[in-house]
Amino acid sequence: MRRSYRSRCTIKDMARDGLDFSEAKRPAAFRLCKVSGYMTELLEIRADDPKLHVLFIPGNPGIVAFYKDFVESLYEFLGGHASVTAIGHVSHTKKNCERGRLFSLEEQILHKVDFIIQELENLEVPILLVGHSIGSYMANDVFRRSSEKVTYCIGLYPFLAVNSQSWWQSIIGKIVESQVLSVALSCIAASLGSLPSSAYRLILTNSVGSSWSAAAVEATCSHLVQYQVVRNILFLAMTEFRKLAETPDWKFMREKREKIAFLFGVDDHWGPLQMHKEISKQVPGISLSIEKAHPHTFCFTEDGSSCVAKHVARLIQNQVLHSGQ
Repeated sequence: MRRSYRSRCTIKDMARDGLDFSEAKRPAAFRLCKVSGYMTELLEIRADDPKLHVLFIPGNPGIVAFYKDFVESLYEFLGGHASVTAIGHVSHTKKNCERGRLFSLEEQILHKVDFIIQELENLEVPILLVGHSIGSYMANDVFRRSSEKVTYCIGLYPFLAVNSQSWWQSIIGKIVESQVLSVALSCIAASLGSLPSSAYRLILTNSVGSSWSAAAVEATCSHLVQYQVVRNILFLAMTEFRKLAETPDWKFMREKREKIAFLFGVDDHWGPLQMHKEISKQVPGISLSIEKAHPHTFCFTEDGSSCVAKHVARLIQNQVLHSGQ
């Protein structure tokens, strides 16, 4: 079992670790496509001669725009040797393409499986899954269902089981189980969207978003003021809490322990350190790391995105590219 207790990530650290990114900087491009008939937001960078393809699954909200800095950093730190695609969750989109339909955790997982079949089936390079928060659970389950196509799976700040010791999760669980409260919160979010965009942006950047990156601010202003997005976020959370009350699939993790890695944070109630300890107990030998410098919402800052992307790139370099998997 490997642990990492790095508190800072710098360009010098990355160069020392052998990550080649000198000429690999490219902007990520947004794309809309239909997956199993559902409009899907993608954020991607395609390498000219890829050695592998990284498919990133976001947390909840499943809005890929939050991860723009992360996707660009990951591509850069892999030296342009990997194509990177971030796939958004169904109906966590700017436009109400699904006419108010709500999608569960199981449906979001099947959506990712269908994307691999539809878009990545004919790839001749390895496919790696990376997930954040509940996206880590999704990625692990997609790996279980598509193990013949997927080479490796990395979970970042993973939400794998309900944390009974978290008062915050207890409150959220009660809110999302109430349809009245979920609708009310969605309406409040939509009412903020009626404000002039400049006014809402000013409020955001002078309050909770004062330290956020431009990408995170833009994603909040464009998506989190949409009724159907917030409603789907809360519905997904409800189905998460119901499913993750179950025991994790330790048998599958033990079978694939050489192909699964997790990065935990400090003081993270979604991926608490007691889960880190439980995984090390249940799946000895699996790759586990702890990152001290950045919170669960690492993707909200450029520094956090860069640091976590560096960790993922190093794992991919060591576990996949250098091992020839």
